[in-house]
Amino acid sequence: MKFISWNVNGLRAILKKDFIEEFNSLNADFVCLQETKMQEGQATMDLPGYYQYFNYAERKGYSGTAILTRIKPISVHLGMDVEEFDNEGRLIRLEYPDFFLICCYTPNSGSELKRLAYRMKWEDAFRNYVNKLKQQKTVIICGDLNVAHEEIDLKNFKTNHHNAGFTDEERSKMTELLDSGFTDSFRSIYPDVRKYSWWSYRGHARENNAGWRIDYFLVSNNEERKLKIKDAQILNDYLGSDHCPVVLITE
Repeated sequence: MKFISWNVNGLRAILKKDFIEEFNSLNADFVCLQETKMQEGQATMDLPGYYQYFNYAERKGYSGTAILTRIKPISVHLGMDVEEFDNEGRLIRLEYPDFFLICCYTPNSGSELKRLAYRMKWEDAFRNYVNKLKQQKTVIICGDLNVAHEEIDLKNFKTNHHNAGFTDEERSKMTELLDSGFTDSFRSIYPDVRKYSWWSYRGHARENNAGWRIDYFLVSNNEERKLKIKDAQILNDYLGSDHCPVVLITE
């Protein structure tokens, strides 16, 4: 099966570009979107053969997630059932016989790290949430997790050390999540490859490939994992957003 995750930085905006053509070219079984920035009814997509599920933020034009899938799930669940974290449309969970698929848009710690404390509480709640799920079956987490885990995961690691997305606190929480029983699919296959999934709009960052790898597929390390990682990719050629799609292919 082929899974795609893509922070589209505004679904209505990217629909005015070549999103439908790019979506079709991806030919994926699952496409998970973050930062849709829309409310119900503000945009429609004609995607024959795909079920469409959305989680909207209460605040208009902000956050939001979606999953588009060829395979109808057993169940659909929005949020983590934690009131403090469930009003920004940041999480969708689909259940299938052999796995849970979670599309996640992790809160950004913001300028001057104003939301770092909130982010830390989110991280703990999210880790607890997914660890309970993986006791039942394999869990696939994908999305913009808003952290470059290691120095290899961003171009300018020295100058960004204490900036949002590369603080010691955020990186430590990613380590905790992985150590609790998850595999970073891309890094497991390509341990030494420098490739990025997000670039600032400032300073010609994309032209200079001064990027960050903050979009992930994490797969739980269940002993009898029926979905085995076959490949993981970062599709730098897709230009409709400041992020590019990332891919997980399973056997």
